[in-house]
Amino acid sequence: MSLHMIKLSVGSESIDTLAAWQQTRIKEAVAQGLSPNPRHYTRVKPKREAELLDGGSIYWVIKGAIRARQNLVAFESYTDEEGVRRCAIVLDPELVPTRTTPHRAFQGWRYLTEDKAPQDAVPGEDADLPDDLARDLQDLGLL
Repeated sequence: MSLHMIKLSVGSESIDTLAAWQQTRIKEAVAQGLSPNPRHYTRVKPKREAELLDGGSIYWVIKGAIRARQNLVAFESYTDEEGVRRCAIVLDPELVPTRTTPHRAFQGWRYLTEDKAPQDAVPGEDADLPDDLARDLQDLGLL
């Protein structure tokens, strides 16, 4: 059973805005001589790294719901300009839409077990709904 992470995508309005933000970060990484993978920076390196890298994904909460995931590629430790140890979560560039699943806000990231992770979206179903319509349907308990 895979172990996953869940993280708020602060400032993202949709999967498209998350993808656009990541494209900007990919260009910055390539300019620094790094691989063309999006990276998410965090203070703490996960203690369950091996489990996460064994088929795990990061699930993105956008506007109050899990809407997409990305496969985890690696965790890179580094020291920032102030001498503080940090972690870069290296992600697969492909954002995979998931079934829209309501989720409350939280700080940082959390572990997410396979049985609690939403399924990938089926083309033509809820992932194709406009975000405002998906939220309204969630509020009504229909999604």
